[in-house]
Amino acid sequence: MQKKYSSLFILSLALLSTTTTRAQETIYPAGPQKGATAITHATVHVGNGTVLNDATVVFENGKITAVGAGITTPANATVVDATGKQVYPGLILSNSYLGLKEVANGVRGSNDLVEIGENNASIRSLVSYSTDSKITNVLRANGILLAHISPEGELIDGQSSVIQMDAWNYEDAAYKSDIGQFIELPSFVVRARGRGFMRQAPSSDPVKEAFKKVETLNKFFTEARAYLQEKNHLANNLKFEAVRGLFEGKQKLFVRANEVKQMLIAIDIAKEFGFKMVIVGASESFQIAPILAANNIPVILDNQHALPNAEDDDIDQPYKLPAQLTKAGVLVSLSDMSENTKQRNLSFNAGTAATYGLTKEEALSAITLNSAKVLGIDNMTGSLETGKDANIIISEGDILDMRGNQVTDAFIQGRKISLDNKQKQLFERYKYKYKIN
Repeated sequence: MQKKYSSLFILSLALLSTTTTRAQETIYPAGPQKGATAITHATVHVGNGTVLNDATVVFENGKITAVGAGITTPANATVVDATGKQVYPGLILSNSYLGLKEVANGVRGSNDLVEIGENNASIRSLVSYSTDSKITNVLRANGILLAHISPEGELIDGQSSVIQMDAWNYEDAAYKSDIGQFIELPSFVVRARGRGFMRQAPSSDPVKEAFKKVETLNKFFTEARAYLQEKNHLANNLKFEAVRGLFEGKQKLFVRANEVKQMLIAIDIAKEFGFKMVIVGASESFQIAPILAANNIPVILDNQHALPNAEDDDIDQPYKLPAQLTKAGVLVSLSDMSENTKQRNLSFNAGTAATYGLTKEEALSAITLNSAKVLGIDNMTGSLETGKDANIIISEGDILDMRGNQVTDAFIQGRKISLDNKQKQLFERYKYKYKIN
């Protein structure tokens, strides 16, 4: 009898494990779109600043075929009545560690974000992307459908790619592969170590060390340019080959930099080698906004809900920054790299920007069309326009507001995807436990 009860107990534990900790694994990628779909009677936010009332969006074979008011719904189309709802382009995380890092600290097995060494130009973040991440489905439920996944490191981090969030493996997930090369510029600010009376000056000169790293970067790109100018090589240099796209204009150089001095040095590097460049972080960019605009350098602001970078900055400086840059003529994309929110607050970052100077539609563009332009995919996505991929979300209300962001439907390249996720499952589990209706 005891043996029987033990077997039942073990079976119960196994079933419990299957229905709770592994439940999200039954959320499968959707199959290809079949036939046409028409979203009708919606308020359509195109993503380029235009808002259409009582409009229709039609898409077939994964592409948008018609957008506007008074459009005739195709015969036999699947109709989604969006009366009273808001329709938006799928949101884009323009800088992300999604699928590369699952747990913030202490679990190395879940971290493929950082590679050892100073120069990892040939590293491809795409091949380390995990489609099994539990974070992905939570982001989809908030309207985020695409992400630019980027490696981190010491100096030259490696190549980044754009993925779509409905895939079996990284090959399926690839939306646009190897679009850029990420580098980390060292800090030029001298910071003391310790606190209070224990504060000590750095043991070495950090500014001198920073300039040495800049020299290392310049040397690498100079040697890479010389290598790539030669037609024949006795042996391929993988690191030099990895930056060929930068010199050919097929890739962009994404530079992580927050300090003014870092950004000015980055501009010099871009000019010297003829690179297309994007500044990532850019906390102090308001101080040199005209220079960024004059050099046509876009920025990705990835940590908006934060304290100011400098002690004498206004307390709300991070909130005002998107509007300041936009008014200066800088192309601004917003992202969310917060460890606390796991990137789900992208739309709410845009909502904050709308409160501090941007219009609602400008803020929406900062997480849709602007992001697509920065990443070089605006011919494919970022706005609800004919010929673009049907990356679409439908919300009960304002997507930029925590109360209004209630995504009811989402489509990636025309495929209607599941919005279920582990957090929703846990919500339903404890509603059931405590008999909450």
